[in-house]
Amino acid sequence: MKPTFSWEGTEPGMLQPLPLDPDAGRLLETIRQDMGGSGDLVIRRFGDPAAPSPPAALVYIDGISDEETADRYISDVLQAAGAEEDGLAPPAAAVASAALRLLGTIGSGDPVPDMAALYERLLSGSAILVLDGSELAFAASNAKWKSREIAESPNQTAIRGPRESFTETMRVNTALLRRKIKDPRLWMESMQLGRMTKTEVCLIYIQGLAKPSVVEEARSRLQAIDIDGVLDSGYVEELIADDRRSFFPTIKNTELPDSVAGELMEGKIAILVDGSPDALIAPAPFFTFMQSAEDYYQAALYSSLLRMLRLLGLFIALLLPSIYIAITTFHRDMLPFTLLFSLMAQREGVPFPAFVEALVMEITFEILREAGLRMPRPIGQAVSVVGTLVIGQAAVDAGIVSAAMVIVVSVTAIATFTLPSYSISIPIRMLRFAFMAVAASFGLYGIILALLLLLHLSSLKTFGESYMSPIAPLRTRGLADTLARAPRWTGFLQPMLSRRAGARRYRDRRHD
Repeated sequence: MKPTFSWEGTEPGMLQPLPLDPDAGRLLETIRQDMGGSGDLVIRRFGDPAAPSPPAALVYIDGISDEETADRYISDVLQAAGAEEDGLAPPAAAVASAALRLLGTIGSGDPVPDMAALYERLLSGSAILVLDGSELAFAASNAKWKSREIAESPNQTAIRGPRESFTETMRVNTALLRRKIKDPRLWMESMQLGRMTKTEVCLIYIQGLAKPSVVEEARSRLQAIDIDGVLDSGYVEELIADDRRSFFPTIKNTELPDSVAGELMEGKIAILVDGSPDALIAPAPFFTFMQSAEDYYQAALYSSLLRMLRLLGLFIALLLPSIYIAITTFHRDMLPFTLLFSLMAQREGVPFPAFVEALVMEITFEILREAGLRMPRPIGQAVSVVGTLVIGQAAVDAGIVSAAMVIVVSVTAIATFTLPSYSISIPIRMLRFAFMAVAASFGLYGIILALLLLLHLSSLKTFGESYMSPIAPLRTRGLADTLARAPRWTGFLQPMLSRRAGARRYRDRRHD
């Protein structure tokens, strides 16, 4: 007997809405064969087990459905239908009636009209009630699976502030946001993406604060996604990004619920993907990636100094090796004689030009960084630290590179770690090699020309908003939370709709 669906030549996930077989026995056999007799498929028959068509049956997937609740439901049905007396089973009509009547003890009994809907609900964790002689089945939400406990994010650490982070379970993540923002205007729109995975994706925004154009743009981009599967938020981020040819990210990702809540209260939108601990935030201008959630928990002066320090780290990570190459290759007269003499003494005996030195050291460090990330955490940290020290010292002793180059590459690597967002460090690391090549060819003039090419950032958009906002175009009000952070009592950190009221309350308090 062949399955109901012929999988050959059929696009993944494109199941036809075929009607249900009213004969319960044949329908159960069809389900079993369509799923290849999978071991996790559980079919519990009511009534006489020897009957070809049971009056009712409960079908669910072991591991993603609550088996305890299903067992209790089955015992309740049998008890309601009447226990066996003198070896006689309860009447079939009584069993079917009790099964349908008590379905609400598991969850709401939604009707299932066809096979495609049946498999969608079954594989989402629902328990399916099949009744003999009925052209409808009924699905009860009975999903239950093991999920990771809420813990501190290993990738985004903070000295001050909440320690909890998102998990891979959608409902846990939405509950964390509801706990932060207790406002009915926090709207969550759910949809399914992926023909095979049918992953739940949730678009979140605060009605009245988020721009309708941004919400509509995000909704339309999500609905336009048509792929076989969505396994992580990275799939969605890549498909809805504005300019896919640019190195720079236009969507921010974070594991911190407090960071998402703060962005939502600024009028932005968030996207959660079931199975992923990373939330996506848009619009995401460039300076958003230079900000940390911890900035809003410290004093304004301290947070402003930290932001300026990160910007300094950004320029060091991008330009320090190329500036060193340009000066030591083309512009030696810019250095004081003592420093120049020291550098030339170190480079004596080094067989490679400065560009090759920097290229070898940068590639070596990137390999060590990647090895440290992929190895177990305790071993990876030791390998990255010890490996860098040992290889750097050995390279200097062997005369392959100069000690000054080791210092430059080390400072550059440390400056990269000051960037709070990993997604913004990736384009900086990639462009660093391009700047090094330009500096080796044209010196400081080449670096200046390469920096001018970065003006294309002013033309980038992130969900209709300028990527370099509020610098280009200049918006003085937005500067209060960009390069520095204004004190909270000024009202500038409130959402746009309430900033004017906040500033007015502050002025009234001063006059009192």
